[in-house]
Amino acid sequence: MAGSITNPPISSSLAKLQSLNGLFAIYKKQGPTSADVLNTLKEALLKEAGVQNPNPRKRKKQSLKMGHGGTLDSAASGVLVVGVGNGTKMLSTMLAGSKKYVAVGELGKATDTLDATGSVTVEKDFEHITRLDFEDKLKTFTGDIMQVPPLYSALKKDGQRLSVLLKKGHKVEAKPARPVTVYNLSLQEFKPPLFTLDIECGGGFYVRSLVDDVGKALSSCAHVKELIRTKQGQFTLEEHALHEEQWTLEHILRSLQPCSGSEQTMDCTKAAEADT
Repeated sequence: MAGSITNPPISSSLAKLQSLNGLFAIYKKQGPTSADVLNTLKEALLKEAGVQNPNPRKRKKQSLKMGHGGTLDSAASGVLVVGVGNGTKMLSTMLAGSKKYVAVGELGKATDTLDATGSVTVEKDFEHITRLDFEDKLKTFTGDIMQVPPLYSALKKDGQRLSVLLKKGHKVEAKPARPVTVYNLSLQEFKPPLFTLDIECGGGFYVRSLVDDVGKALSSCAHVKELIRTKQGQFTLEEHALHEEQWTLEHILRSLQPCSGSEQTMDCTKAAEADT
């Protein structure tokens, strides 16, 4: 009929993309936020599927349902688990599950963000700290402990992130200490002022808070210089994380832990809970 508007047919690639249900892992590089990385991924996939001028930030009428399971700080890199379709329902399991990190810290300097992106707030001597002192002190941070989250974090107050409120100049009070679990904690390298920690922890744990607390416990101070998440749930950096050049439908299909329908959703849940 003359004058009628018809929607263009959905390409087979887009249809295949929209039919995906499950979990997979990508590599997040240092710099962008986790949300930025997810939007870049969505944009790459939609462009590959032939979508003209995709806007991955539009929440309404999204042509691709996707989310990530556990924010990595912009300065951090490593494994970021992504849920697509029904897989987004499993992301809360990833948030609560086991994670592994390698953290490089620096003794003698504390910052407002507890990492290298912030301004130095305190400087203290660290020459008195030996490797034995350090390893001994780490024992008190293993197991079920109480931890105060950083002020600069993704936690929210009145619907806004604490980090955003701080950048706007608002006064923000520290959140109360909360229970977290550290399964394994070891000192891999000690070359003062630098040190390297291997950490395996549960959900809600902040490596920046750990490093800050350890520095104080050693009668000095410390901040995180570099942070890499090497494992989240069953997804490891070496085996599962897709790098940016692999953000294609073909690579995701190969690495996807699928879940769709009640029976397969249960399978997806089991996959998400592995190693937690």
